[in-house]
Amino acid sequence: MESIKDKVAIIGMGCTKFGENWEQSLQDMIIDAAYEALEDAGIEMKEINAGWVGTLLGGITGGILSEALQWDNVPITRVENNCASALEALRNGAFAVASGMYDIVMAVGVEKCKDTGTGSLTFPYGYHPAYGYMQAPAAYAAAGLAYFKKYGIPVDEGRKLLAKIAVKNHRNGVLAPKAHFHREITEEQALKAPIISWPLGLFDCCPTTDGASVAILARADLAPKFRDDFVLIKGLGLSVGRRDVYSGRIKDRDDSDYTIWNETVAACKQAYGQAGVTNPRKQISAASVHDCFTITELINYESLGFSPVGKAGEDVESGFFSLEGELPVNTDGGLKAFGHPVGASGLRMVYELYKQIQGKAEKRQVKNMDLGLAHCQGGNPTGGFQASVAIVGPRD
Repeated sequence: MESIKDKVAIIGMGCTKFGENWEQSLQDMIIDAAYEALEDAGIEMKEINAGWVGTLLGGITGGILSEALQWDNVPITRVENNCASALEALRNGAFAVASGMYDIVMAVGVEKCKDTGTGSLTFPYGYHPAYGYMQAPAAYAAAGLAYFKKYGIPVDEGRKLLAKIAVKNHRNGVLAPKAHFHREITEEQALKAPIISWPLGLFDCCPTTDGASVAILARADLAPKFRDDFVLIKGLGLSVGRRDVYSGRIKDRDDSDYTIWNETVAACKQAYGQAGVTNPRKQISAASVHDCFTITELINYESLGFSPVGKAGEDVESGFFSLEGELPVNTDGGLKAFGHPVGASGLRMVYELYKQIQGKAEKRQVKNMDLGLAHCQGGNPTGGFQASVAIVGPRD
């Protein structure tokens, strides 16, 4: 199997302020992010050969991109893979460039979740628990309880571990101008916050948010024409699991284990193989991982190979994943501080890594930055979902 490594460069990126963007339409946010990316790359719209837009709620065709950018007679494709939709736009655009079909393309992720009128992470579906569908907070809460039970962690101690993750991400978010939340919290505040679904409290959950993010991709051999500090795609992985559903209820599965994200394990294995990563704990300099809930991030440490299985709590306690730690995770605050506009999150993660690799992350800057990993996952952890991983790094 041929690798994508070093065949495609990111030459420009843009990202809106994430938050309650009531005064902006979907198109307004696309425009803001796209024109920041164009300015960053130093190119004009007419130089782009094709576009991909990832969104879950924002439209049924690529026309949402052509309308926003007044872009006529250009191939545009709308893609969707739940929470991995933005990375899906990046993945498809990168493959199109690597194939030689196009020289320069645009990948867009966008979502307006506040306008749906529903709370927590129910917005894609609007299901009521009476329909037999386990909502995201309850599903991830079940994963948390299963993890604590499997590794003999008292629930109160487990909640303290999750509080440390929330505190870390809120602290990092204060340093990210485009984050939804700019407020530090204490562990005590996290532990005493209202319970959403036991053992997850309010500060264990990401907010409902609007946002857009954009990447401009080019053939790697053309990238020096546009800038010296371009960023190269090193590896891409995607895994889509199954959810057995009967009469609206998830069947029991013998292979279900809520304490590891199997799709994430498979996706990162693909990306690591392409990028030549054999020891992610040592070779990844910083990571932006899916943290829709604090337990999601905790289990992702192990699913991505950053921590030994069952030992992530020890790394949390030691500060291994803090901004000053050996492997900083969610340096901009992650979904916890930015929120999770579903179709935009993956490229927002890449935006942060792009800035880190260029040395432009200001107070969030990671020392000795080399490889960065972006990871999104979506669906229901109690019955299978999808996960996407992108690894990016500097030119050699």
